[in-house]
Amino acid sequence: MWVHVLGSAAGGGFPQWNCHCAQCCGVRDGSLPCLPRTQSSIAISADYRHWFLFNASPDIRSQINAFPALYPQRDVRHTPIQGIILSDAEMDHTLGLLSLRETCMHHIYTTKWVYNALTQWHPILNTLRGYCDVDWQPVHLQVPIVLWNRDGTDSGLRCQAFTTLSTKTVAYATVSATHPESTVGYRITDTRTGQSLVYMPTVQELNDTVICQLQSCACLLVDGTCWYDDELVRLGISSKTARSMGHLSISSDGLSPPALQGSLEQLASLPIKRIVYIHINNTNPILIENSPQRQTVEARGIQVAYDGLEMEI
Repeated sequence: MWVHVLGSAAGGGFPQWNCHCAQCCGVRDGSLPCLPRTQSSIAISADYRHWFLFNASPDIRSQINAFPALYPQRDVRHTPIQGIILSDAEMDHTLGLLSLRETCMHHIYTTKWVYNALTQWHPILNTLRGYCDVDWQPVHLQVPIVLWNRDGTDSGLRCQAFTTLSTKTVAYATVSATHPESTVGYRITDTRTGQSLVYMPTVQELNDTVICQLQSCACLLVDGTCWYDDELVRLGISSKTARSMGHLSISSDGLSPPALQGSLEQLASLPIKRIVYIHINNTNPILIENSPQRQTVEARGIQVAYDGLEMEI
């Protein structure tokens, strides 16, 4: 199967529209060795013709225009996009659905919790239904599902959701209690090769439950939001830590409790052939190609995603 990174940044992209931090300024004026990035989303295909989106960021239109495999291929109206799989109900992963309204139908895969969030609390799917049909495909934890092409044929891909045990809830939720279905990771398997990819753009802790889901996967796309847990606090941007926002920092520096390890230390010891950080915040120094943090990550054999990165698994 092929995996194409449509967007590799966290919410707001890089540079973020209202951010005057040194990194955003540096990417704008070209003074820093770094690439601009759009908000996180990937596309996966078993045959390079039929594609499934994992999350639909607000930047989805420009992301499609930057990837010829997602161009319409025939007829007056056409899309190679067969379905859209959502990992949560966050705005930076769902607002792009409204930009995809000019079609007959969308097959949208979500957990029941995410579906409720997008039909009751922030009814994006209800709005979308005013323009096209929405075929909701329920996703249940630990239950493999077939990803079907629009014509009803088997895409050759299997997808299984698992909880990341996040304590975060979306800001607009009318209930404050966390739920195991609110934020999930996905294990996607190509039935022809048996190879699997794990996509986990949001993870708060790499505990035994989560690490168990990574067994024998060939590639892991994983949350790389912040380098430091208190990164936004250090810059005077927010009083929130990365963990309080549902993200495990890459570095162990500043994590509480002190015994908790950052993701880099834990991931580097796992027997996974290819690990890629994705969903990277504009403040994270790994975005700067010659930064000590970037060099530390790459020295551990881990890659930093960029828009347009493509991998064959």
